[in-house]
Amino acid sequence: MRTYGCQMNAHDSERISGLLEDAGYVRVSDATTPDVVVFNTCAVRENADNRLYGNLGHLHPVKKANPGMQIAVGGCLAQKDKGEITKRAPWVDVVFGTHNIGSLPVLLERARHNSEAQVEILESLEVFPSTLPTRRESTYAGWVSISVGCNNTCTFCIVPSLRGTEKDRRPGDILAEVRALVDAGALEVTLLGQNVNSYGVEFGDRYAFGKLLRACGGIDGLERVRFTSPHPKDFTDDVIAAMAETPNVCHSLHMPLQSGSDAVLKAMRRSYRRERYLGIIDKVRAAMPDAAITTDIIVGFPGETEADFLDTLEVVRAARFSSAFTFQYSIRPGTPAATMPDQVPKAVVQDRYDRLIATLEDISWDENKKLVGQTVEVLVAVGEGRKDGRTGRLSGRARDGRLVHFAGDATMRPGDIVHTTITYAAPHHLNADGPVLSHRRTRAGDAWAAQQAAPRPAGVPLGLPTIGAPPPTPAPAGACG
Repeated sequence: MRTYGCQMNAHDSERISGLLEDAGYVRVSDATTPDVVVFNTCAVRENADNRLYGNLGHLHPVKKANPGMQIAVGGCLAQKDKGEITKRAPWVDVVFGTHNIGSLPVLLERARHNSEAQVEILESLEVFPSTLPTRRESTYAGWVSISVGCNNTCTFCIVPSLRGTEKDRRPGDILAEVRALVDAGALEVTLLGQNVNSYGVEFGDRYAFGKLLRACGGIDGLERVRFTSPHPKDFTDDVIAAMAETPNVCHSLHMPLQSGSDAVLKAMRRSYRRERYLGIIDKVRAAMPDAAITTDIIVGFPGETEADFLDTLEVVRAARFSSAFTFQYSIRPGTPAATMPDQVPKAVVQDRYDRLIATLEDISWDENKKLVGQTVEVLVAVGEGRKDGRTGRLSGRARDGRLVHFAGDATMRPGDIVHTTITYAAPHHLNADGPVLSHRRTRAGDAWAAQQAAPRPAGVPLGLPTIGAPPPTPAPAGACG
C-alpha cells in the first residue's frame, strides 16, 4: 500500500488492506517481491499527478521483470482521471474510485482472468467504507469515520466532486466501532469527517456531533478522543461544552482558517468571516485555557492583495496557533478558483508564504516555551521521532496533540502512558530529557507487544522506489476543512 493525502485516505487504505487480507492476500514489507501494489491517491496538491505517474514509471521495469505483478490505482486522483490513468500508464491493471473501494479484490481477479486493465469508477457511494474489513495500522490508536463526502462548495477544493455529498453513519454504528477498537486494545480514537460539525445533517439533528462526543465519554477504557476536521460555519457552542465537560475528549482542536481576509474568504466561498472565526477561538480558550489549536492556511489565493495577506497575519497573531498546515495556492483543474482572474504571481506567493511561516514559527515556539517545566501525559508512539535512534529518546503525543520526545527505556512500549516534565521547547516539538515520573503499562501496549511477536513472511529484496506518505507532521491534518 502507498498512501497519499489526508487521514481520510489513510483510513481508506486500512480498509483496502483489510479487504485484500480478507481475500487471502498477505501484507509484505518494502523489501519483499509483491504480487500487488496499490496506490491510494490524493488530488488536492498541485503535483499529485506528477508524483503518481512518476512512481508508476519507476515501477514499470519492476513489473516487466515480474510479469505476474499487478498495479492498482485508487483514491481521489483515480476518481478524477478515470481511464486517463491506463492511457498514460498502460501497465496499470486496475483503476477504482473513492466510492467503490470494496470492489478491488474482484477487479484484481477480473484483470488477471481477462488479461486486460479494469477501470471501474462509480459516481455515488456503493457501500459505506466502515462496513468493510479493516487492517489497522496502529494497535493503540484508531480512526473512525462518522461521515464521508462534503456539502460545502469551497472554490479551491475538488474533494466534494470526488467524494460526493455528505453521508452520515448512524450514531449506534459509530459507537459500536469505537467499542470494538477499545476491546482490541486501543486507547485513542479520532473521529473523521470532511466536516464533522455538520454530522447529523442526514437525520436532522444539528447537535448530533456534540452528543456523539459525550457518548464517547461513556465508553470504558477509551482514554483519548480527537476529531478532525470541523468547519467554522457549523461550529456550535454545544461542541465546546462537550469538549470541556467530557474527560476523555482531548483539548486539541484543528480549526481550518484558510485566510484571515473577509474578501478572500468570500471569494473562497467560506461562509464565515474573521470575526466569527476569532470568536470561536475565544470561546474555546475560555472553556479550555490549555487547548492547543491548529489550523490550515492558503497563501496566494486568486485576487489576494498585500492587505489581504496582512489580514491573515493579524488573525494568526490573535489566534496563537500551536501549529499550522500551510499551502501555497495552486490551480486544481475542475475547481471554480482555477479560472478566476488575478492569479497571484509565483514570486509573490513565495514571499508571502515565507513571511507566514516565519510568523507561525515564532508564535508556535512561544506557545511551546510556556510548557517548559510542566508535567505532561504522553501516549508512547511508533516512529514519531526521526532522531530517536540517535538520541536514545522515545516519542509520543501529549493530550493536546503536541509531539514530545522523552528519555525512555525499553520497558516503555507503544501504547503505554508515561508522565514526564518538559525541559526544552522547539517550534514543532517538545523535549523531556529528565527521568520519566511514571510509566503505566496498558492493554494497548500489550496489543502492540503481541503484534510484534506475530510471525512475518520472509522477504526477497526487490528495490522498489521510495514512495508513499511524507514523514509525520506536528499535528494531524484535517480533511478538506
